[in-house]
Amino acid sequence: MAQPSASIAEAQSSSRASLERPIDLVHLARMTLGDRGLEREVLALFDRQATVMVSRMRSASPATAGTVAHTLKGSARGVGAWRVAAAAEAVEVAASGEGDLSAAITRLAAVAEEARAVIAELLRAH
Repeated sequence: MAQPSASIAEAQSSSRASLERPIDLVHLARMTLGDRGLEREVLALFDRQATVMVSRMRSASPATAGTVAHTLKGSARGVGAWRVAAAAEAVEVAASGEGDLSAAITRLAAVAEEARAVIAELLRAH
């Protein structure tokens, strides 16, 4: 019985560690079926998309910022950028009038930049 508990604890610890990284590489590999070329392509697309979308949000109306954040949230979930997804969701909430939209966008920009830095490293390494 002690062995299954250890395995569950290890899995939970691994899962938490994946959520703490800017890019969850296990999730990314699963979503791309382990195809390194596809991983590179998806990461490069996400990198460009994050840059453009955060820039658009800074000058958009609240409704538009919320819509753009929703799109970025979906893309972030696809590549395993969980913190970007959570920050984009916070922008959505703030855009609906439940919080400081400017602060939410600033936070999103910061976590997106962390993810972009990791993506740049991954693209150089592969």
